[in-house]
Amino acid sequence: MKTRKAASKRYKVTGTGKVLTRRPGKQHINEKKSPKRLKQLGKLKGVAGGDMIKVKKCLPYAGL
Repeated sequence: MKTRKAASKRYKVTGTGKVLTRRPGKQHINEKKSPKRLKQLGKLKGVAGGDMIKVKKCLPYAGL
């Protein structure tokens, strides 16, 4: 079974098994966004439980 390379670049699996991904909304049109908001958008967030099924299929060797 092959790993989906696009998914492996977008998701990071931690040592405890959590899956992290970037937050949307920081690529462009940042001039009107406050520094606090841009800082918060830079942090990683956990993947929702409903999306974990899809992530597990895309990353079969991630140990999830």
